[in-house]
Amino acid sequence: MRATITPLVIGLLLCVSFSATAQLNTPRGSQMASVMQRVGTTDITITYSRPSVNGREIWGKLVPYGLTNLGFGTSKAAPWRAGANENTTITFTHDAKVEGKAIAAGTYGLHINVKDADNATIILSTDKDAWGSYFYEPANDVLTADVKLKTIDHVELLTFDFDEVNKTSTTASLKWEKKAIPFKIEVDVTSIVMDDIRGQFKGQKGFTRQNWEQAANFALNNGGDLDEALEWINAALEGNFFSEKTVNGLATKAQILQKKGDTEGFGKAMDEASTLANPNQLNRMGNYMLTVKDYDRALKYYNMNLESDPKNATWHNSIAGAYKAKGDNKKAIKHYKKALASNPSDKDKSTSEKNLEELGAL
Repeated sequence: MRATITPLVIGLLLCVSFSATAQLNTPRGSQMASVMQRVGTTDITITYSRPSVNGREIWGKLVPYGLTNLGFGTSKAAPWRAGANENTTITFTHDAKVEGKAIAAGTYGLHINVKDADNATIILSTDKDAWGSYFYEPANDVLTADVKLKTIDHVELLTFDFDEVNKTSTTASLKWEKKAIPFKIEVDVTSIVMDDIRGQFKGQKGFTRQNWEQAANFALNNGGDLDEALEWINAALEGNFFSEKTVNGLATKAQILQKKGDTEGFGKAMDEASTLANPNQLNRMGNYMLTVKDYDRALKYYNMNLESDPKNATWHNSIAGAYKAKGDNKKAIKHYKKALASNPSDKDKSTSEKNLEELGAL
């Protein structure tokens, strides 16, 4: 007896068959890719699909110039999706700037209006989950920026790169066929890191002296608030259960005070650091004092080393260098010669001979 398949059963079978087909994971013609670049502590991620040139004419043909009616969806004037399949997205983990224009942290759809062979407009949209640009809506744009195209060597697979990276910015570029579309991304690294430090100090990381020293150093060397940096380094040095006076901590405090214009405080902090320093640290401190032309303190720190090790060629060379910088050539020559007589290393010997020759004493 033949089984009878009712219309209801047929409908269920069709439903199951369609659902199974929709869930298959098969390779795409344009494979998906993702590229990330960190600037400071901010991650910038571009996710896109990579069509190939495959002998086609790209610019002005496959990628039309201007906004286009794609013949599907709601948009009658759509930009290019900057790739294939789903529209390309760009994610910023912190607030940033694109071509000098502010953009909040988040993920955005990245479209490009390629106007002609030389000009394009970068478009960031809140429609980050759209398929292509078929439903592009200008009202959802959060940023537009005009950029110039550049001529490059042939790139077969559409590629996003971060070509230039420095401490506070990067240049992202879409590259395909013989054109690149670059756009600059900037990040206020100092403000972001300082805000992050303030937040972290409310938690477990605020109970470690080294973190307070690191925070003060960051603020000092990256244009942070010097008053806040001074508070942080003072917290590391004294007044808390984790506080401890260290050479590095005191030297950091000294440099903050120096940058604030407190010359007296700078000198006092350096002098205190010198009482805790080992010979190599003392020598580096002397070298630093030479860079700020405080020759007397440089000599003071160098002589502290020489007192404990009077036949050390390196210490004699350091003292000689300080006298030479100060303009006291007679004493400089004296110590360069003492360095040569103190069983110097090849490096110290070379330093002594070179300077004695410059001073006309060799």
